[in-house]
Amino acid sequence: MTKVGCLYAIVRFCPFVETEEFANVGIVMLAPQQRRLTFKLMTKKHARVTGFFEQLDGTVFRAVISGLREELVRTADMINGADTDVETAKALFHEIVRARETVVKFSAVRAILADDPKSTLDDLYGHYVERDFVTKEYRETVLERVMRRWLKTAGFGERFERMEVGNAEYHAVFPFVEACGPIQVTAIKPLNLAQDQPSKILDHGGNWLFRVQTLRRKDLLPQKVLFPVEGPSDDGPRGKAFREIVGELSEVGATVLDYNDKLALAESLVIAH
Repeated sequence: MTKVGCLYAIVRFCPFVETEEFANVGIVMLAPQQRRLTFKLMTKKHARVTGFFEQLDGTVFRAVISGLREELVRTADMINGADTDVETAKALFHEIVRARETVVKFSAVRAILADDPKSTLDDLYGHYVERDFVTKEYRETVLERVMRRWLKTAGFGERFERMEVGNAEYHAVFPFVEACGPIQVTAIKPLNLAQDQPSKILDHGGNWLFRVQTLRRKDLLPQKVLFPVEGPSDDGPRGKAFREIVGELSEVGATVLDYNDKLALAESLVIAH
């Protein structure tokens, strides 16, 4: 069977520009040689998206998706058919997925060879929208969002902002950093270490261990680095990997706290201040 070359982009819902958070909510795909644009958007079971974005009314999400659908249908009507040449089809596709300052954004355009474009569209939707929504990155976004709300409620919110720690040679981005003039005094990074495999816990925790070690070696680390962590509840291999990472982070000078122990975090912030 001859494979069909296709271009596709992931549809991303980004209601709050200030946090840069997004959820994958659809796929737009073009088969240029066939001059055919197809798409699949999330219309049902969107509670996980509206629940993820705090205080977002579900009617807003539905209205955004409805408006996007109408735009895609209009574009598909212009592309789909023998009268449209390949270059025009590509131009219309790239226009629809171009970068724009709206709540709907698109990933970079990607290419794929498909035996059956319709089946491939379903596979891409299942992979990017349905199956991979809850990743360690997503979980940490939730932890950061809840932490941001708690800091504000506890009276610490104005002290912290997201920024790079380090210099042009080496730096890491922490979601919560307190600076006193040019000196960064406290950095906080909520950390999810509850992955389903010990190796994933070690890999993810090890990435942050390396960053802390490197910043410290270059004398770029803030006075206090806090890792409120969420870990596994079992004492098996996952628990062993979790304790190993926690111990190594502590050895390099970071303070590791239970994410849910807000009293301990508040005490650390009062002392730091």
